[in-house]
Amino acid sequence: MQQNPPQPAAVKFIFLTLLLDVIGFGLLIPVAPTIVKNLLDIAPADTAAAATDPGLLGALAGDKLTGTAAYAYGALVAMYALMQFLFAPVLGALSDRFGRRPVILISLAGSAIDYIAMALSPTLWFLYLTRAINGISGANFGACNAYVADVTPPEKRAAAFGMIGAAFGIGFIIGPALGGLLASIDIHLPFFVAAGLTALNWLYGYFVLPESLPPERRRPFTLARANPLGSLVRLAQRPVVLRLAYALTLWNLAMYALHATWVLYTAHRYNWSHLQIGLSLTCVGLGAAVVQGGLVRKIVPALGETRSILLGGSIATLAYAGYGLATEGWMIYVIILFASLGGIAGPALQSLITRSVSPSEQGEVQGSLTSLASLMQIAGPVMGSIIFAWSIAPDRGFDLPGASFIVCAILALLGTLIAWSSAAQLRSAAPPAP
Repeated sequence: MQQNPPQPAAVKFIFLTLLLDVIGFGLLIPVAPTIVKNLLDIAPADTAAAATDPGLLGALAGDKLTGTAAYAYGALVAMYALMQFLFAPVLGALSDRFGRRPVILISLAGSAIDYIAMALSPTLWFLYLTRAINGISGANFGACNAYVADVTPPEKRAAAFGMIGAAFGIGFIIGPALGGLLASIDIHLPFFVAAGLTALNWLYGYFVLPESLPPERRRPFTLARANPLGSLVRLAQRPVVLRLAYALTLWNLAMYALHATWVLYTAHRYNWSHLQIGLSLTCVGLGAAVVQGGLVRKIVPALGETRSILLGGSIATLAYAGYGLATEGWMIYVIILFASLGGIAGPALQSLITRSVSPSEQGEVQGSLTSLASLMQIAGPVMGSIIFAWSIAPDRGFDLPGASFIVCAILALLGTLIAWSSAAQLRSAAPPAP
């Protein structure tokens, strides 16, 4: 049976869905710490002090109230990632059974309702509960990726997954900036705006989004397939795909560790202000949007997926090391420009993975990959912050703030070598029958 033909309107909807998901996530970044502090009943003076020393930086500074808020906020972030780890395989397996459309639309409806509930949270525990539900609803990335695989020809999947990467980059540019602007009007307004955007996206999808998985390609839902650990174990039945998943996991671990320590590192080493840090992150997002949204569709077909993985992974490895070794702040911007080209590796790897599994398994496999990424979203910040705190501890007798980035470079190198060797093997094998 032939692959479903591309459906431009549907693919645009998936892009818009993921873009709005990331924007909605980004909207909450500037306000969530303040919401947490308010629900903890921190005194205004202490709250103001904490606002000048965000997140883990406050915790490392040893301020009791700031540290309490930081850990409470960290738990909120971890809750979201944990729910995605647990439920991404569930939503992926459900999409293999009932189709992609109902899973995506139901998750969008759940997110819209939950944003409103978060805005109205009367207690910290209620906020945790709503964030957990939001994590479940947000675990639809696997179903969205499976949808893209369903309707996109194999030779165009790298470009399609590049657009997904661009959605993340654009979302992280727009979301935090818009969240900060809206919060200046009312601290709860970003939640309501996120709810409204998600509801409009649901309405658009209800009328535009067709089903991508025909009934004859579906398979029964089982708890074994929906189990995150079980779904990961079943990847072992496909040794090459498992190694590609290992590589993607190492890349994600390095990326999330870098993101978690970026603020701490740049403030410590270069004495950057919040404005400078925000500007640097905007440049990262712009670079990701340009490369993954535009250049991937030209570079990957020209080089091939295997060489794109090797080139992109090598660039990421050098960039991580460069971040850790840069002696002047201006060097970071030069490295960001170079590092953006590393974004060709992920879409190429995702494209290869979709080639290796049948249409009826796309949801399960993509759900497993989303689950692994969510787990790294928890492990990466923990690893990065621990290494950073160790590297600058006064009793060490030395100051190595870039140590966490050097570790990220090693992880990226290992992931690149695994991905490159596995991709070469996979390319030589025949694709599975639908």
